[in-house]
Amino acid sequence: MGVDRTEPAEPGGRRWDRRRVLGGGALLAGGVALGAAGMSQGASLADRHLPLSGGPASATVGNRRQDVGSGGLQVVWHVPTTRPLVALTFDDGPLPRWTPSVLDTLDTHAVPATFFLVGERVRRHAGLIRGRLARHEVGNHSWRHRDLARSAAEAVHDDLRRSHEAIAEVTGTPPRLLRPPYGHLGGGVLHAAVRLDYRVVLWSLQMVEGEYPDDPAGHARRIVSDVVPGTILLAHDAGPENRQVALRGLAAMITGLRARGYTFVTVSELLAHPTGSRTGG
Repeated sequence: MGVDRTEPAEPGGRRWDRRRVLGGGALLAGGVALGAAGMSQGASLADRHLPLSGGPASATVGNRRQDVGSGGLQVVWHVPTTRPLVALTFDDGPLPRWTPSVLDTLDTHAVPATFFLVGERVRRHAGLIRGRLARHEVGNHSWRHRDLARSAAEAVHDDLRRSHEAIAEVTGTPPRLLRPPYGHLGGGVLHAAVRLDYRVVLWSLQMVEGEYPDDPAGHARRIVSDVVPGTILLAHDAGPENRQVALRGLAAMITGLRARGYTFVTVSELLAHPTGSRTGG
């Protein structure tokens, strides 16, 4: 008696021949392999159209001569020094409810600071800072505080140039420092910064307002204890309500750091005084 090598019939009466099934599987496997190869080749081709060359990730533009200012770029988080120096910096202003009170406190204590200004706000609130920045330094913090790391070099350059011009016009001093919004460094940001002959300044310590709600004195003590020589300290003169904790404790922070022997300087003054490896203070 012979062996039936066909599978049971489907409800519609069709029988699946094992050879047909195996053959179909081979064809399917071959198709998958070809499809995978095609997808790989397609992905490779698609990659050529991603915004890499000249896009947000790229720190070069095109194939022709690069317009790169001085040809190099310094990125700073901290300055190695044994001297008890600290640079206090403020981001995101100027804004009416915030910036005047910060300037008043700094004036009362004769403390210089570096303000990384948003160009659009400088235009809109020029009266808040005009004539009040004599002891301070200004830097560029973009035109409208967009995440520049998501933009290509030309778009970043246009944004920063617009902000640069507004800051220079209102303050009388062209900024030489850049702090990109959120501290995000895309390739386009680096390329635009070198074209504008900026130094990029980030930070090595920042206010931690969320950890000290309604406790300005406690927040001030925390910052005073965390500062070491060469610290670049990030604060804000704009933002959500909880940031007011740091500003309400600003005077106590200044007094506390001076009691530890610290001198406040602008970022550029700090950059001029590297003396060696960092030590605790």
